[in-house]
Amino acid sequence: MKEITVISGKGGTGKTTFTANLASLLDNLVVGDCDVDAPNLHLLLNPENKSEAVFKGMKLAVKNDDLCIDCGLCYENCRFNAITAADYQIKNLKCEGCAVCAYVCPTDAIKMEEIETGTLYEAESRFGEMVHAKLIPGADTSGKLVSEVKNRASELAKEKNKDWILIDGSPGIGCPVIASLTGSDLAVLVTEPTMSGFADLKRVMEVVNHFKIPAGIVINKYDLNENISAKIEAYAAEEKIELLTKIPYSRVIVDSLKKGELFVDNDAELRTKMLTVKEKLTKILER
Repeated sequence: MKEITVISGKGGTGKTTFTANLASLLDNLVVGDCDVDAPNLHLLLNPENKSEAVFKGMKLAVKNDDLCIDCGLCYENCRFNAITAADYQIKNLKCEGCAVCAYVCPTDAIKMEEIETGTLYEAESRFGEMVHAKLIPGADTSGKLVSEVKNRASELAKEKNKDWILIDGSPGIGCPVIASLTGSDLAVLVTEPTMSGFADLKRVMEVVNHFKIPAGIVINKYDLNENISAKIEAYAAEEKIELLTKIPYSRVIVDSLKKGELFVDNDAELRTKMLTVKEKLTKILER
């Protein structure tokens, strides 16, 4: 069983579109959507949810007014301005769950309680099992929820004796990206030929290198700026990173997205490109 994680240094590079089309060409797989802040892989794979579970990823302070003696220690020790000065009430939107207020409270009037921060789904897509999740807007536990998606995808793959786990990772370089990459056998970096896209590619490649994960690069819409595409190719050659493919800007891709379809089903040349990517990924993983 091999795990491939598709990531990008920034949003909007075509990472999820690439992932969905690759999923259609891999046999016997589990798909995981780890972009929990803005999940949209389901729009292309159209899975049927089989189960959902509430995810509680953090604790917040809850006050029992009957036990409070208005000593003010919680207010004095809170560093997040989450407690009011007048009546020592807790402002949930500002509480970071550090538990200092509960620690200093002499009457145990403050307790830390788990709160719901997202939902975890198990589903069936036309390409096999899928695990995805959605973080409640504003919640700060995206990395933990990503880990839950990854863990459940791995469990399903082992239970069902799957050959592949394909992860649509989070964009950027933060905690959700690190959680997306953890345990992966190969990282696919999708970039675009813009200066910001190139800069963010190099930043996220540093993260991949830190974890010593083999990687390949996909340049999406490469023909919109062939000068920058050439610079990305030169960077890949210099760093000895496999250039998996260059995908052109295509009306077929745009129209396919509008219809919620996969471009590999609508264009023979693009399908051939993606099949070549599959072959290259397999060879990298066999090294």
